[in-house]
Amino acid sequence: MTTPTALGTGEAHTRLHELIVIDVRTPGEYAGGHLPGALNIPLDQIQRALPDIRHAADRGDVLVVCASGARSENACRLLAENGIDTATLSGGTGAWTADGHELHRPEGATRTTWGMERQVRFTAGTIVLLGLLLGLLVHPALQILSAGIAAGLVFSALTNTCGMAAVLAKLPHNRPRATDIDATLARLRTH
Repeated sequence: MTTPTALGTGEAHTRLHELIVIDVRTPGEYAGGHLPGALNIPLDQIQRALPDIRHAADRGDVLVVCASGARSENACRLLAENGIDTATLSGGTGAWTADGHELHRPEGATRTTWGMERQVRFTAGTIVLLGLLLGLLVHPALQILSAGIAAGLVFSALTNTCGMAAVLAKLPHNRPRATDIDATLARLRTH
């Protein structure tokens, strides 16, 4: 098994022309702005894309990117388990823009899906409020909804994983169309 490495934004920016960049965020997040030349293969599609990513890695260095670095680290671990050398962008696209680098935003992009972190915050907050309201208005035991979300958030912080994000990523507005992923994999094969 290979060990994934992390590239800082400066090194990634300098080497961008020679890197094969894979963005593992949802299609909506990707459409909101991505590294120039990045290909969108959402995290839950990495397994399907393994042969094409392996082929690309044989031809050049692969940089895996997400919003903060957590999903790209997970993708790098999965790829490493399959013998594919990769690197992740430290701090993700957030660090990229904070360091003054531009994100590419396709002309005419109409997707306005919120970023995954924002979707998780909204969903968690809504369920907590709902649990508290139901606990006050219906039965105190229903506050267990709020406690469950709190426990999930603590677990998420301790493990640097997010079950809620995994569930939200499966919603239709966060899923790539089959034709989009097929086109991306075809581009990856010729990259």
